[in-house]
Amino acid sequence: MSTNSRCSKLHSLQPSYLSKCSFKILPTHSRTLWNSPLYSFLFFPFNHSLLQLYLIQLTRDFIVLQALLQVATVTLSSDWDQKTCTSQELSFANIFVEKGNMNSEIIKETACPEACNQHREIGALRDNLVEEANAQERGNEPYIDEQPSYFPPELVGHVPKNSNYHYYLMELEQKFVYDIPVHDIVLVLSNKLEAELGSLHFDLDVGRGSLTVNFKYLGVINLSTDQVLLCRRFQKTLLRVLIYQDLNMDGDILGAETDYLLLPATGKHQRSVIIDWHCVKSVPFSCEKNGEFHLNCALPKDCARIVQTKDGPVCTCLLQNSLVYTPHTGQVYCTMGILGLNANSRMQNRQGKINTYKEYYEERHGIKLCFEHESLVRARPVFRVKKYLQRCRNQKKKESSMMSVELPPELCSILMSPISTNTFYSFSFVPSIMHRFESLLIAANLKKMHLDHCTQNDVIPISKVLEAITTKKCQETFDLESLETLGDSFLKYAVSQQLFKTYQDQPEGVLTSKKVKIISNAALCEFGCHRKLPGFIRDESFDPNKWIIPGDRSGSALSEELLFNMRKIYIRETRKMESETVADVVEALIGAFLSNGGETSALLFMEWLGIKVDFHITPYERPFLIHAEKRLNVRHLESLLNYSFRDPSLLVEALTHGSMLREIPRDYERLEFLGDSVLDYLMTKHFYYEYPGLSPEQLTDMRSASVNNECYARSAVKFGLHEHILRDSQELDKQIVITSNNFEKLSSKSTFGWDAETTFTKVLADIIESLAGAILVDSGYNKERVFGSIRPLLEPLITPETVMSHPAKELNELCQKQHYIMKEPIKSRNDNEGLTSITIKVYAKGLSFEHTATAGNGETAKKLACKQVLKSLKDFALHGKS
Repeated sequence: MSTNSRCSKLHSLQPSYLSKCSFKILPTHSRTLWNSPLYSFLFFPFNHSLLQLYLIQLTRDFIVLQALLQVATVTLSSDWDQKTCTSQELSFANIFVEKGNMNSEIIKETACPEACNQHREIGALRDNLVEEANAQERGNEPYIDEQPSYFPPELVGHVPKNSNYHYYLMELEQKFVYDIPVHDIVLVLSNKLEAELGSLHFDLDVGRGSLTVNFKYLGVINLSTDQVLLCRRFQKTLLRVLIYQDLNMDGDILGAETDYLLLPATGKHQRSVIIDWHCVKSVPFSCEKNGEFHLNCALPKDCARIVQTKDGPVCTCLLQNSLVYTPHTGQVYCTMGILGLNANSRMQNRQGKINTYKEYYEERHGIKLCFEHESLVRARPVFRVKKYLQRCRNQKKKESSMMSVELPPELCSILMSPISTNTFYSFSFVPSIMHRFESLLIAANLKKMHLDHCTQNDVIPISKVLEAITTKKCQETFDLESLETLGDSFLKYAVSQQLFKTYQDQPEGVLTSKKVKIISNAALCEFGCHRKLPGFIRDESFDPNKWIIPGDRSGSALSEELLFNMRKIYIRETRKMESETVADVVEALIGAFLSNGGETSALLFMEWLGIKVDFHITPYERPFLIHAEKRLNVRHLESLLNYSFRDPSLLVEALTHGSMLREIPRDYERLEFLGDSVLDYLMTKHFYYEYPGLSPEQLTDMRSASVNNECYARSAVKFGLHEHILRDSQELDKQIVITSNNFEKLSSKSTFGWDAETTFTKVLADIIESLAGAILVDSGYNKERVFGSIRPLLEPLITPETVMSHPAKELNELCQKQHYIMKEPIKSRNDNEGLTSITIKVYAKGLSFEHTATAGNGETAKKLACKQVLKSLKDFALHGKS
């Protein structure tokens, strides 16, 4: 029986048999199926690379590959035996199992190797194909999701000692209106920072505006052991009050692991002495100790020199700038001055009732004030530490500092004095400032670890390394996503061109399999873990309560770890981290080196990771001769591409479909493999550098809307390239005609976007990519020449003003934002007509929004269904109609 007559008798197996059917592989003469509209292939597991490699070796035509990789149905002859799940009609090599309850995964594991063994015995499967599959296995090491979080060694020490320290001024520039100004802060370190870190500057988002932090190196300062201990006690007390409202002034400060100091600076007009030692000595406070030195201090007019506090008499000047605790309320306050009021002054409470302060305290708290003629002190609740590193929190309204209360001195217990409200306010930013500083130090350590191996690759600023190791979960004003997109595209191109040059006798399917084994998430995660990248990654939002207060031993202990070249770092904790996150950071770091140091820098970093590729030009060898002019109108195509081929046979290869393999020994798929990666890289690089202010979401949307099959297919038809495809397939002829007719009906002639409502055959997209690959090879891998030739075919290019999200992405984001429930898409396939239907259903505000779309493939059907559901949801939101 002829192949065509066999195919005409095929029909689809019902889905219920899929887990029980045999795996069937066509012998090599199956290429005679090129002209048949029906295809008889198997349902096979995608994760079994050996069988997949073999299938790709046997099947070279796109239409057949589509049937294998996308349709995933089983077609059988009319003599299908439902008892044994075998076929007697077609000359397949068969491996089968009896019907029963055997798990489908076990069937796959049994059938795939056995099917390959049978085909090896009859000579249809090359032995070296098995070697190729095994040799490229990467990313198979088990990943442990418990990963360390590193702490910079520059901030770690143990025993305070008489020593010279390096100190820096952290200038705080207040770019907002507020009643309380900020003061500068002094950072004291054991070791001098490298120049880039010693001159840092960054902004904090404080809701009312921004606060700019500038680091300035001041020099060397000698501190005695007593001074260091005094400073530690001060910063520990102040920061524990601000963060935890903890009033415990005791505790061990001798063995603390963090070895740096944060101290108040004097005012700019008092800079002969940088550190405000009077403020540093404010703790511990003692009435007896401080009373004897205040005989000539300046006091407000009409104020008594001595006032009675909860713990005894003190000078008024010590009370008016202090931290106090009121036992009757359990609150802590910053005092802001002495008022011209006393206990007999009248006040209005929250209920509008007017009485004296004396009456109020007796009625409300049952306290009889004894010193009714003493002036009241003005105070405000102590500042709360907030997260100032996150994206804008929509809190732009001006806050007032006038949240003050009036306190009788006799109810106040002084904890720290003298210390101003400005100091408390300034130190409320310290956890956020130091978290950013710690993160930059971590990034610097990662950079130094790389430079230990590759000293010439010192091209990237530490801030860019930090961007590459910061995930979106941190919710900061920057993250790795744009760099990840850039690095992903470069990585794919670099690996693709290396494989293309190295394996010149291998088909596209083998190259693709090899590439996946290098750039898959599992492989990239393995590369990253080998270089201990997980510990450097910042993957969670900053929590001030988890910040380690310097000089405080109550936090978790640090453990030491050695990196490469005996470089030391510390582990502060372990946390869960997904393997995909590590892979994303690998790509982002590649993008960071690429964006600052160019392709050579990115390749050096990739080599350090273990991904060895180069951009050396290798001659493209083909053991056959093609007379291009006999096959194509070379001059017309060169004019269309604005490129003259040195080797026109590359143009023939780029336009040869697999159905012509009997006449032309090599089709376009290898060049398509190469062109796909170079176009993706060139378009991504263009958008990244042309629009530097793009958000990661915009860059991703612009890339996906421009680099896709629909975009390329429309370009091919728009410029008539479909007329030059060398093919021998009636089915393909039919699809090209349909696609061409559909293009004429489009309202928009642009090649980007998602507005098309019909399916474009993938072959048309493939030739845009294969032509790009052909120009790349012919020009000596001149990527700019490729972009100059292909860009006119794709114009007008998308811009930030014209970009649109894919309907499926837009619908998913809308459902997440509005908390709508989106059900799993329902898919059905009509093989007789070659159509796929997708049903999308969303539940919103008690109503169901549903649409079913049918198209030539599932991707188009899903796009159309999502588009219609989106329209219905928007109409409902606008008009209240479903």
